[in-house]
Amino acid sequence: MIDSSLKDIAAALRDRKVSAVELATDSLARIDAGNPKINAFVTLDRDGALAAARAADERLAAGQGGPLTGIPLAHKDVFCTEGVLTTCGSKMLSNFVSPYDAHVVSLLKAAGAVMVGKTNMDEFAMGSSNENSHFGPTRNPWDTTKVPGGSSGGSAAAVAARMVPIATGTDTGGSIRQPAALCGITGIKPTYGTVSRYGMIAYASSLDQGGAFGRSAEDCAALLNAMVGLDDTKDSTSWLGLDLNESGKLVPNTDLGDLSRELAIPLTGLRIGLPKEFFAEGMEGDVRAAVDAAIAEYRKLGATIVEVSLPNARLAIPAYYVIAPAEASSNLSRFDGVRYGHRAAEYGDLNDMYCKSRAQGFGGEVKRRILVGTYVLSHGYYDAYYIKAQKLRRLIANDFAAAFTQCDVIAGPVSPSVAFGIGEKSDDPVQMYLSDIYTIAVNLAGLPALSHPAGFGVGNLPVGLQLIGNYFGEARLLGAAHQFQQATDWHLRAPAGF
Repeated sequence: MIDSSLKDIAAALRDRKVSAVELATDSLARIDAGNPKINAFVTLDRDGALAAARAADERLAAGQGGPLTGIPLAHKDVFCTEGVLTTCGSKMLSNFVSPYDAHVVSLLKAAGAVMVGKTNMDEFAMGSSNENSHFGPTRNPWDTTKVPGGSSGGSAAAVAARMVPIATGTDTGGSIRQPAALCGITGIKPTYGTVSRYGMIAYASSLDQGGAFGRSAEDCAALLNAMVGLDDTKDSTSWLGLDLNESGKLVPNTDLGDLSRELAIPLTGLRIGLPKEFFAEGMEGDVRAAVDAAIAEYRKLGATIVEVSLPNARLAIPAYYVIAPAEASSNLSRFDGVRYGHRAAEYGDLNDMYCKSRAQGFGGEVKRRILVGTYVLSHGYYDAYYIKAQKLRRLIANDFAAAFTQCDVIAGPVSPSVAFGIGEKSDDPVQMYLSDIYTIAVNLAGLPALSHPAGFGVGNLPVGLQLIGNYFGEARLLGAAHQFQQATDWHLRAPAGF
């Protein structure tokens, strides 16, 4: 069943052709066999998974199952899980067992999904390669000498290697879309605020957004359907837009609707915008060829291609690397060795304990970003850097708003190259940061975007195509990607040996 769609797996479970316990057992066996090669999982919850699977079988036997009941699933290790380690890929939290579930985890439990374990990630979601983990790098299933992308590389690799059919991730500057592209699967980052951040350990609060990985857009729609929803009691940034009520007044809209509702809609008349800035210098030739071929396929499916402009997109990297580290500097100040997490074994006084615990608990990239963030927030530099970056953020959002007056979705590359070698960019942070050059602007604007497989490049490594939508336009993105996947088979291909 591991190569079947979620719809087919759910049907087999309902028809009792397979049990949830059998699926969970198979998933755990595949992890045992494959994880030593790629290091996608840092924690397995065997007993919890089998208990959840037995409960799912009982629900299914009673005719109460839903689309995800009994489906094996992995959570990125940034989501708190009650009674299970939640490490964020860091030594700082390597012994932290969460006393509660993240909102996303609670929703997926209620939907009947079976969590088998927690996936590896760049420490505190800071990275583009999954090399910054305290537990060692995750390896790309297509070529284990290459990175899977980051920071959600463990989740992407787990789905690509057919260890689980679906997984959760988070996206702060491309951390779902980039690993989805490099691992040859589908990943979606929804509109900021549509997935609760409660229990999702914060990196940059105004940018972080939970999302979904699956083999196809259809699978991602099913997973995301269970994840979105207003959480106005625990997440002050939870937001699903406004509607007009019968009296003509604006009221909160607490429902995005069924995100699979546009899957069957043909693409005739869909306007796809191509930002000229995305197709300038910087993209490798093999990526350009795959992206061009994917755009040609969309044209064959009835879409109209128009050129648009995002003139401030080039400023996304510098704006992001001021705003995100500033927020990280504030968010990570809670990790001080006092209440939970790593504490230095020897220290002189309280200040010495803070210093040594943080020096020992945080990795190099996290320290770098904390220092940058503290600097840009310091007296005399706040106006010069942080305020200017926020102004650039508004200009970037305005560019997208203008572009969407000319098109329905925006398309372009996800990453400038296919997966690069482990260690290849470790000594050059700027080159590593440029891996996200096509994805970061989306987070600054708070827009939804997805990556779907679009072909292969050098070394038979996957290439992804990025689709960007207007606010709350997830259903349209998923529908467009699904129609592409009905006409192509890139998303059906699996890495050898998995």
